[in-house]
Amino acid sequence: MAVSKLLKGAPGIAGAAIGALTTWFFDPQNGKRRRHVLRDRTLAKLRRGAASVDRHARYAAGHAQGAAHAMRPGASHAGDELNDAALARKVESEIFRGEDAPKGSVDVNAENGVIYLRGEVKHPEDVEALAQAARRVGGVKDVKNLLHLPATPAPMKE
Repeated sequence: MAVSKLLKGAPGIAGAAIGALTTWFFDPQNGKRRRHVLRDRTLAKLRRGAASVDRHARYAAGHAQGAAHAMRPGASHAGDELNDAALARKVESEIFRGEDAPKGSVDVNAENGVIYLRGEVKHPEDVEALAQAARRVGGVKDVKNLLHLPATPAPMKE
């Protein structure tokens, strides 16, 4: 019952609100300024909304592109290339993992991605085994093997 009475009064309330807004915006002294302020604020809100939508779309597109790039097998990632010192430490950690590895007698250096193995090893098979292990490390461009056996002269760098 109360709802039907409220609905009967709705056209009157709506008419009063429209009349008040008309009076407010078409006032002879301030109406023009009020209309311009309303127009400017509405357009600014629309511009900010469009910029926000564009910004969110670019953000989502960047995330999608990054996810797609990360999922590609064998994709090179920016920043994956190590500097020479980090590459030398990475090679050391790989080739000296075994308990019988000649940690104290072999030096590992890197120059422009090329690994130099220097030092003395006790067994002839260690000379080539260490070089092969260094070649398998990611980021190594080449390996220069300057290892030697006891009582043999050390090879010289070219």
